[in-house]
Amino acid sequence: MLLCAETTSFYIIPKLTLSYVWFCFKYSHLIKISRKVIVTKLKQRSQSAGNFALFFDESSSETLRDKSVLPIISKKISVHVPTHSKPLIDTDFGHYLAGLIDGDGHFSKTPQLVIVFNQSDAFLAYYIKSKLGYGNIYKVKNKKAVILVISKYAGIYKVLELINGKVRSNKKLNQINNNILSNPKFNKFPPFNKNNDENLNNHWLAGFSDADASFQIKLIYRQGEGNQKTEVRLNFQIEQKEQELLFLIKSFLGGNIGYRKSQDTYYYGSTSFGSAIKVINYFDEFHLLSSKYVNFLKWRKTYILIQNKEHLTASGIAKITKLKATMNRGNSENSD
Repeated sequence: MLLCAETTSFYIIPKLTLSYVWFCFKYSHLIKISRKVIVTKLKQRSQSAGNFALFFDESSSETLRDKSVLPIISKKISVHVPTHSKPLIDTDFGHYLAGLIDGDGHFSKTPQLVIVFNQSDAFLAYYIKSKLGYGNIYKVKNKKAVILVISKYAGIYKVLELINGKVRSNKKLNQINNNILSNPKFNKFPPFNKNNDENLNNHWLAGFSDADASFQIKLIYRQGEGNQKTEVRLNFQIEQKEQELLFLIKSFLGGNIGYRKSQDTYYYGSTSFGSAIKVINYFDEFHLLSSKYVNFLKWRKTYILIQNKEHLTASGIAKITKLKATMNRGNSENSD
C-alpha cells in the first residue's frame, strides 16, 4: 500500500491559509482539521534532509517548487543496519523469484527458463539453483554474465508453482501461457495468474531490483557567493524496455519515468529525499541478495550523512566522495 505519510509524520503546507485541510495518514484514513493553519514560507534550499523528507509532485519534476512540495517531518533513518537475511518460506521466495524473472528471465518454447545474472552475481545464480534443486549455470561467451538454465520438466513445474500469482509482467505471463503451459507436458498445471495487486510490501521489488536496478550518488558542483557548493543527489534507478512495471514502482516509491531514445529504453529514477526514505525503508525490510546490496549500504550511509547535515561540511563531502568512488566498481552507471 502506498502511504502518504507514516503515523508519526505530518504535512506542513507553505504559503497557504486554509480553513479546512485534509491530511492523508496511514491506511488512507482522512482526518479533517477545522482550524486555520499558517506556516511561514519555507526557503527552497533549507529543506535538504535532516529531520525533513521532501515529498514531490512527481507528475512534473523533482525540482523543489512552492506548489509541488509538501515537506514532511519524518522519523530519521537509523544508523543500525538490519541483519541481512534471505526469504526463507516459499511464499517470500516466490515473490523474490517472480521479481527476478520479471526483470531478467525468459521462458522459451524448448521449454526452458533462462535467468541472466551479472558475472559478479554468479553466487546468486548458484543460490537460486540450490534453492530450487534444479538448473545448470553457464558463463556467457564474450559477456560479463552467467545464465541459470532450467530445462527439466520438474524444475520448471516447481518454478511455476512458486511464482504463480506473483509475476507482474504481461510479457512474462504471455511467455508462460504460450511457451510453457501450451506444452502437453504441462496440461495438468492449474491456471496461471498474474499479480495485479499494487501492494509491493513483499520481496518482489527486491528480486526485480537485483535484476535491473542501480544505486547512484551524484555530486553536482555549483559556484556560489565566492565559494563552490556541492549538491548531493541520491538516485535509485531501474531501466526497462517497457514502462508497465515502472509505473507500478513509481506509484509505490514516488519518482519519475523517462525515455532514452538512443537506447530505446525507459527508466525509473528518483532523486528526492522523500523517495530515498521509502527506498531505504523497503530494502531494510526486504533485502537485496545480489552484490547490489553492498552498493545499497553505501547509498544508505550517504543518506545518513545528509540526514545529519554532514554534507554541508568539507569532511562530509569527502566521506560521500569516497563512498561514491567505491560503488558499482567505477562503472558508468554511477557517473555524474
